[in-house]
Amino acid sequence: MSDMTQDVPEFAHQPADTEERNTKRAMLRGWRRKCPQCGTGPLLKSYLKVNDSCPVCREDLHHHRADDGPAYLTILFVGHLMAPLLHLVFVAWRPDPLTLFTIFAVGCVALSLYLLPRLKGAIVGYQWARKMGGFATRH
Repeated sequence: MSDMTQDVPEFAHQPADTEERNTKRAMLRGWRRKCPQCGTGPLLKSYLKVNDSCPVCREDLHHHRADDGPAYLTILFVGHLMAPLLHLVFVAWRPDPLTLFTIFAVGCVALSLYLLPRLKGAIVGYQWARKMGGFATRH
């Protein structure tokens, strides 16, 4: 029996989709709002709407489950960046409260609008690389 087992290639016992997916590369491609597989096709068809499939490599992308993750991460990053910065600016220069509010309100909105689609892309890239949800199966 051991002779017969040696003749069977190892890949015969593995599932069809066994290639290793580079998580860092997929997340960086998602951060750039590109397909996590090919890196050239657009990931998003509008500000936050993910394409059903990549127009270049035809990879199915509708399996993603980013949900509220990008919003939570955006709030986390913006809050942890702006709160200490607000304190430092207030202590160092003591600007007029209305000026301080205006500058930091615009800064928070601008940073949030910049980060949100990029973090969504990174999360979709992470899910694709880790074969989470429907990304594990190929069609």
